[in-house]
Formats: sequence, structure tokens, C-alpha cells
Amino acid sequence: MPSIRLYTNWNKRSDERKIEPFRKYVFICEGANTEVWYFRELINLRKQLRIHSSIELQLWEKTEKDRDISYPMNLIQFAEREKDNVNLHFDRNHDKMVIVFDADIFSDKVKNYDEVVALGEKFNDVLGITRPNFELFLLLHFPNSYKEDILPNMDKLLKNEKIDGQRFSYRLLFNRTNINSKTNKEIGNLAKDVDIAIEQEKFLNQDIHQCLQHLTSNIGKIIETIRNDGL
Repeated sequence: MPSIRLYTNWNKRSDERKIEPFRKYVFICEGANTEVWYFRELINLRKQLRIHSSIELQLWEKTEKDRDISYPMNLIQFAEREKDNVNLHFDRNHDKMVIVFDADIFSDKVKNYDEVVALGEKFNDVLGITRPNFELFLLLHFPNSYKEDILPNMDKLLKNEKIDGQRFSYRLLFNRTNINSKTNKEIGNLAKDVDIAIEQEKFLNQDIHQCLQHLTSNIGKIIETIRNDGL
């Protein structure tokens, strides 16, 4: 069985069937649910989100025994191997791999964050990193959520301790959506408001090298970069 399931809407667009993309941006995610649902919808909304028509977006979904690969170092190494998968047509000289993972595992027990980032940069990958987790980025899709939800709770979000079995970031997002972000694919519909998230994310740290000291998200920054590519 293949280790990757590819998702894209490139061949569904009649105006693009006869041309090759200027560049492919390929997303591969630590999580198998929340992030996958979000980027699937982002790909579906590509035209509405003003992604240039010459840019192809792909999502590589891990399958079978590889589905549970989540530790960032292993995820980066897995993505590196899959770049040479002849069925996926990844051009190392031109296409971009965007590897998305959370930084909440890096603590006193897991100390190799800088090594992980260095490895991704060595492989010329784009690293999409959130601290504490992807739910922080999703929370940014709501108007004024930075001022109302994030700013007053900076310390609690950094600690992200469990309350009644739920991480603090999950609870804040649930209060906004009434959706369990881990089990309900409707969470992906937030992608339609990515412009709000892009602007609010600028209030957070977007430098992945400073991630361990601050609430961090650079997902919106990456999407904005993709939007400006091909122009």
C-alpha cells in the first residue's frame, strides 16, 4: 500500500488541465485529523482565497503504518524520503514542502527543538509551527479573538495544561466553535476566514527560531507567502 494519499484540486479546474504548475506547495501534517481537514478545505477554497492560478496546492496524507508518524524529527525525515516517490512528482529544485507540527512537546524532557528546525532547513523545507498547537492558529480565524481570547490568557496558553481532560487551547477554541477540533471535520470550514487569521497572527511571534519562549504561529505567514508567489 502507498504511504501517502495525495489530495489536490488541480485537475478539477478546467483552465489548468493542460498546463504544468509554476510551483507546487505540498503540505504534510503531524496530525491526521484537524490539520488535514483544514488544509483540504484551504485547497478547495484556493480560487476564493486568491491563490495564483499557476500555483498548485497539494496535501500529502500519511496512510497505513505511516499514519501515526507525528514526532517532528521523524515527520521531516519521512517527508524527505517521500520527495523521491516517483508517483508524487515532487521537484526538489522547484517545489516546496510545508511540514506542519506543534511545538508543545518540546519541554524539559524533549530538548532537541533546534535540531529539528535545523534538519528541516537543511532539507530546504518550510516549517509551519504552532506553540502550543494548531488550535491557536484556528482560534485566530475569529474577529477580535487575539484581544478577547489570546491576549488575556497568554500564560495559560503557554502552559496549556489540561482542564477536565482538555488542553486550555482546545477549550478556548471549543468555546468559539462548539466543535471538537479532533473529531469533527467541520473545523476545516474555518479556512474560509483565513484572511482574519493572517492579520491577527501578526500580533504573535512568527519567528520559529524564537518559538520556545513565546506563543507562536507562522501558518498564516506561510499562506500569505504562497498567495504572493507566482505573481
